[in-house]
Amino acid sequence: MTFRALVRKYFLVSVGAVMQGFAMGVFLFPNFIPSGGGAGLTVLLNYWLDIPISIALWLVNSSMLLFAVHYLGGMSALGTLLGITITSISVNIFNVYVESPFSNVWMDLFFGSLFFGTGVSILLRQGVSNGGVGVIALIIAKYRRVNPSKPLFWINGFIFLITAYAIAWEIVVQALICQWMSTRTIGWLYTVPRPKNILTFDFIWRKK
Repeated sequence: MTFRALVRKYFLVSVGAVMQGFAMGVFLFPNFIPSGGGAGLTVLLNYWLDIPISIALWLVNSSMLLFAVHYLGGMSALGTLLGITITSISVNIFNVYVESPFSNVWMDLFFGSLFFGTGVSILLRQGVSNGGVGVIALIIAKYRRVNPSKPLFWINGFIFLITAYAIAWEIVVQALICQWMSTRTIGWLYTVPRPKNILTFDFIWRKK
């Protein structure tokens, strides 16, 4: 991979991570809506073992990174680590300084799912997971040659059902709707053809 391609790759990873953090920090987390299976596992570890949320989230993401290194390669793992870091920072910034323009949880759910799905699709198109169980979904997509939105939906759905049984059904219903909407967005954007020709500007110098 050339230096230019590498810069472009990690620029897009950063854009996807910021968009993901925007969705979680402004629309989803303020309404206590889990954005994915990783968040669900974090909540379960906190609920069952009384592990602090921050430590539980680190454990979930770091364990998934080990899978990323083994099955997806070091570059994908590095991109995943970058994405997780930028997403975490973005969530904190947006949660503190930006408020949702809506006062309705269903509007927040709709726009949060849309932005979240768009951010995750940008990451997946770069061969980078959004962290958590997204790593497993990307591994399945790589070896089974399927759209990663499908395994992502079923894995997250299974974790949400466990979370619902252990804690509360109400929030998980919204989480399942969020997953359905976001994975539909991911499925559509992931299959959009990449532009073959990128617009470039050639400077023509005239000889005097």
